[in-house]
Amino acid sequence: MTSDTAAQVSTLRAAAEVILPDVIQVRRRLHQRPELGLALPHTQALVAEELARLGLDHRLGTGVGSVTALIDGFRPGRTIILRADMDALPLGEETGLHFSSQNEGVMHACGHDTHVAMLLGAARLLAARSDLFSGRVVLMFQPGEEGFHGARYMLEEGLLELAGEGPDTAAFALHISTKEATGTINLRPGPLLASADRITITVRGRGGHASAPHLALDPIAVAAEIVLALQLMVTRRVDAFDPALVTIARVAAGTTNNIIPETAVMEGTMRTVSEATRTTVRDLVRRVAQGIADAHGAGVEVEIEPGYPVTVNDGPFAAFVRDVAMQIAGAEAVAEMPAPIMGAEDFSYVLQRVRGAMAFLGARPASEDPATAPMNHSNRVIFDEPAMAVGVAMHTAVALRYLGADARTDA
Repeated sequence: MTSDTAAQVSTLRAAAEVILPDVIQVRRRLHQRPELGLALPHTQALVAEELARLGLDHRLGTGVGSVTALIDGFRPGRTIILRADMDALPLGEETGLHFSSQNEGVMHACGHDTHVAMLLGAARLLAARSDLFSGRVVLMFQPGEEGFHGARYMLEEGLLELAGEGPDTAAFALHISTKEATGTINLRPGPLLASADRITITVRGRGGHASAPHLALDPIAVAAEIVLALQLMVTRRVDAFDPALVTIARVAAGTTNNIIPETAVMEGTMRTVSEATRTTVRDLVRRVAQGIADAHGAGVEVEIEPGYPVTVNDGPFAAFVRDVAMQIAGAEAVAEMPAPIMGAEDFSYVLQRVRGAMAFLGARPASEDPATAPMNHSNRVIFDEPAMAVGVAMHTAVALRYLGADARTDA
């Protein structure tokens, strides 16, 4: 790293603190007007407005409500994608904040409003420092992370035509979390988050009177056996060091207490931290359900809807991010996660195409007990806004370091 780049990195935290009030204001505007899914007209317009204020050209998505923008350095070079997801969740907010959601039943409960605000803050710092780096920063403002595959749609609409796809392109994202203390950075090389597939199993029996089950074919009893067998399957057929999780979270059957129904429907989720185990478990779920149904003479249909892939951090790039984080947040505030999280993320689609990493930014208010603090996806979650200064500085520093004159020795 050159001395100029090192000096910039060392002062970025201070620069981020200076603009933090503006970042907070943007975040609160977003928080009050949350939107769901792939079409985010208000959010998209706000992001475009803020980018125009910085003098940055931007492109709006055609099929989805995305925004992309470019910051070019003083000469050609490598490219880094910085990503912020923008959509909210279908929750009624109960935080009591004076800037609570004004859209009934919709809330930024996963912190995506902070992600957008932090990336806009980083864009401000990077645009003012474009004479210090070579190459290109691609700002990726993404809709539809909460189950709508927004990152995949952005790739299909040409994200990598702007960024390029090759060894000189990398990607970085932050995810805010109240699991960790404010201002901490938490990440790991390799699998960071799980894949997520949706399971629907329909058992078809033969209806009848509950007083004469021998004359019917009870699908509820078959479904119950399948649920238990799936749990045993995970413990006996899946390597404990390459884990899987199968949860049946909904069972629907019957209309009253004395009628055996025709069908029982189960819905659940399947999580893994490797694509190999993901394939194995899909096959095992089908085999277990079919085998038990066959044993009872019932019919069964198994549908597995593919969800997000495993989110896998590139090892060397994760080490690079960790080094940057130690400079920005301090060594005591940086931790390597001991294991992946079984939640899922569609940044995984980007990391399948280019090397990169995601890290978690701690934002638990000091007044909250770590054991009881409302977590992401709670309608009572409150993120500690000062943590966003660390996030702004991280985005900026990762980009500056990666695109620095001697960056090839750093990542």
